[in-house]
Amino acid sequence: MAHNLLNRIDQRTRLAGHNRLALLLFRLGGRQLFGVNVFKVQEVLRRPPLFQLPGLPSQFAGVADVRGRSVPVLDLGLAIGHPERDTAADDGTHYLVVTEFNRSVQGFLVSGVERIVNIAVEDIHPPPDLGTQGSYLTAVTRFQDALIQVIDVESVLADITQARMDATLDPALALPADAPPLQVLVVDDSRVARQQIRSVLDQLGVGVTLLSDGRQALDHLLQVHAGGENPAERYAMVISDIEMPAMDGYTLTTEIRRHPGLAGLYVLLHTSLSGVFNNAMVERVGANAFVAKYSPHELAEHVLARLHEVARAA
Repeated sequence: MAHNLLNRIDQRTRLAGHNRLALLLFRLGGRQLFGVNVFKVQEVLRRPPLFQLPGLPSQFAGVADVRGRSVPVLDLGLAIGHPERDTAADDGTHYLVVTEFNRSVQGFLVSGVERIVNIAVEDIHPPPDLGTQGSYLTAVTRFQDALIQVIDVESVLADITQARMDATLDPALALPADAPPLQVLVVDDSRVARQQIRSVLDQLGVGVTLLSDGRQALDHLLQVHAGGENPAERYAMVISDIEMPAMDGYTLTTEIRRHPGLAGLYVLLHTSLSGVFNNAMVERVGANAFVAKYSPHELAEHVLARLHEVARAA
């Protein structure tokens, strides 16, 4: 069942740019439904045999051999402290969700897989502010009256593996001392991604405004324009994720290009969806460039190339 559930994933990519999100729904024990972006999912398998490796954090159930690859397997319910995790029957009915994002393959152990649903992005909302208890949610939505919690798997992994947010850049990657002050608008719903990008920009000596979804970004840019300022003069560039609640990055870029007062903005799309990203979509929506997450040096090089252009024109 779970394998057949994903055999039409390729057809789902047509949703990109139509402001809809395809979610794979699953459970971690109990009745609560969780979701993850289908475009991050490679396949779903019955729980395979797992073998142990020394040094793995306790939240990892082990490592699975998936088609000749050793894939680390995170017990997702344990990792996020889901209170109903222990109600999941330990009878071999667990599933392994194999994902690819941020240029790596990662497995997540879940208690049950439900279905794939398509949700209008305007029906996907930022999570409530619940402090640390809500830190792993990137969005919430509803389907057939059921609450769906969308998990920020990047944040989960980063916190468990204590991934560095402050990768040190080569000192040669810097703007000239006499460069004019420059600002960059960053749009990403992932807490981890915002921290990573900010770290790069801070080291480059660039000011940054951080927003968490495309709708917020568009409203902000329109307000700047309505106040009599040219957004393309305030911001040297916009760095935007693609998958976000309220408005995705494709749609944000399309809206920027449609508005005469915003059309001059430089847009760099920056996404973890490297496995399914379609370069033709960049051209279609009018983005200037694309960088797959997460290589701080590659991101810095793209940012610097743009900032040097702006500094020379100043």
